[in-house]
Amino acid sequence: MKILVTGGAGFAGSNFIRHILKKYPNYQIINLDKLTYAGNLENLKDIEGNSNYQFVKGDIADQRMVFKIARNQRLDAIVNYAAETHVDRSILDPDAFVKTDVIGTYNLLEAVKQFSIPKMVQISTDEVYGSIEKGKFNESSPIEPNSPYSASKASGDLLCRAYSKTYNLPVIVTHSCNFYGPYQYPEKLIPLFITNLLEGKKVPVYGHGQNIREWIYVLDHCWAVDFLLHKGVLGEVYNIGSGVEKKNLDITNLILKELEVGKEMIEYVKDRPGHDWRYAIDFSKLKKLGWKPEYSFDEAIHETIRWYKNNEWWWKKLKSGEYLEYYKRQYINR
Repeated sequence: MKILVTGGAGFAGSNFIRHILKKYPNYQIINLDKLTYAGNLENLKDIEGNSNYQFVKGDIADQRMVFKIARNQRLDAIVNYAAETHVDRSILDPDAFVKTDVIGTYNLLEAVKQFSIPKMVQISTDEVYGSIEKGKFNESSPIEPNSPYSASKASGDLLCRAYSKTYNLPVIVTHSCNFYGPYQYPEKLIPLFITNLLEGKKVPVYGHGQNIREWIYVLDHCWAVDFLLHKGVLGEVYNIGSGVEKKNLDITNLILKELEVGKEMIEYVKDRPGHDWRYAIDFSKLKKLGWKPEYSFDEAIHETIRWYKNNEWWWKKLKSGEYLEYYKRQYINR
């Protein structure tokens, strides 16, 4: 099988590529990534010499680039991890989110249609459903995004639905809860708090830290996408969850305890605009198909903290801006 993984130099995409090449050594992966601040080829340094792996620098918002790959390669599938994902950045600069999450998704769908690619898996988020006080969202819940990020992802997902219904396009959409693990860019809550504390800095907690999120380990997410790539029903939407709900303050206190620092390292800051209160999803549809998460939260969060403690070489240059300068020198002028 030959798979185009878009956004494969990012956190989730790089973990997925490594997972696929390890599990299916005969599969071929083409990694299309434009290498924004969160795209880091060092995430895949250990497999860059693999003969079944190829990196292409490019933007899914560039239709000519997407069509060129689809035309020249006999692709069996596209897995779309490429996305602008950080809510705070979407509030400051919605433009980048619309270009990647909406126009980019449209270009991929057009490529699937025009070049008869057998399957596309769209990686999306539970944030498209909005916030829920009680109960859980299922795949039929209304789409009610509350930030430019979640609105852009919802727009891309609705395009997938429309292309499936109108053109009978072979696309599967996934809505995942929050994931965490190795190689996550240190602007997200868990890696930001771990690395801040390792640097002796305080951790910024929005409001009173009572917002609730559901969490899944990135390797479980990779396994879920792998499962749907091979066994998912085309045209369907699947929630990917874990059932593990945690308040932001609970996550914070857990990291403080693990790193043996006190609560004086918490800095409560003004809440973000439109901050969703709680996300929780019903993933029984995926469980009925035969998938379930394999890692416990306690096991996976411990492994995540250990990874950041042992890999300061990876995250310190990201936080200092050193990597941005490196990739500009290496790739911007190519």
